Amino acid sequence: MVRVEFQVNGERRAEDIEDRTLLVEFLRQKCGLTGTHVGCDTTQCGACTVKLNGVAVKSCTVLAAQASGGEVVTVEGLSNGGTLHPVQEAFIQCHGLQCGFCTPGMMMAIEYFLSKRPVSLDDDVIHTALEGNICRCTGYVNIIEAVRRAAYRMYPDLPKHVMAKVAA
Repeated sequence: MVRVEFQVNGERRAEDIEDRTLLVEFLRQKCGLTGTHVGCDTTQCGACTVKLNGVAVKSCTVLAAQASGGEVVTVEGLSNGGTLHPVQEAFIQCHGLQCGFCTPGMMMAIEYFLSKRPVSLDDDVIHTALEGNICRCTGYVNIIEAVRRAAYRMYPDLPKHVMAKVAA
């Protein structure tokens, strides 16, 4: 057993857990945050993506003990009370989801990408940002549009060449 202590969506969490407990298991089983999904256990699909100390990580390959002392943000932590994050709003507005299984991890990867204030939102840049996240239900057209719409909401002052394809 090992003692872990960290912030999860701004709330302090402290638990005694088995050494081998994965961060995704801790979030789902100990915190009740079921938005973080287990899809493949091999870092292929990205359904388990969360932010750990400000960086997007796949929580199926991070031990909870490795996160101890840090800060974790899950898809549930993106919203501010009853106000959705621009990425969450964009997914709804652009129909960027089908079954919803990959959506939380996709949103976390997009939020991380956009938090770095991208200098380009062309298809290749967005595809690269989403490389570690797989959606098996749909083509990525609506997801890519959601990225652009979220960027527009987050950074209305982005240069026109960056925002060229965005339909506000």
